[in-house]
Amino acid sequence: MTTQIKHQSGLSHIHDDALYIRKTVFVTEQGVPLDDELDNPENEEKAIHIVAYVANQPAATARLLEETPGTWHVQRVATLKNMRQRGIGKEIFHYIEALAPSYHIHCLYLGAQLHASPFYTQIGFVAYGPEFIEAGIKHISMKKELN
Repeated sequence: MTTQIKHQSGLSHIHDDALYIRKTVFVTEQGVPLDDELDNPENEEKAIHIVAYVANQPAATARLLEETPGTWHVQRVATLKNMRQRGIGKEIFHYIEALAPSYHIHCLYLGAQLHASPFYTQIGFVAYGPEFIEAGIKHISMKKELN
């Protein structure tokens, strides 16, 4: 099956699909409170939302916020359970890295759920700082400098 990845800033049908994935993975599957998942409505409006579609169905997502010039904070990375282990996460990050130059982005950083940190290490992220708890889940900060 072919994966198609789309992005759009702000609120749109892509955002709606991203929210569907995020609620399914974080709220239903992981038990994150909805208020924590939705955080600040301004973030939803100013973020770039990325969604990977498989057979025209939403499969995975990520949210990008430029909180510091030249750096994207990659957040809300999630893949639906039945779509995992297919390389879709890697495809999303290749897409993000290809998109970055057009936004003058040279660095990505994120808070990885500890169990997912090997995935991020595999695609070039480096862990830094102490572990921390967010939404009741252990995380580690990670970053990747882009060429």
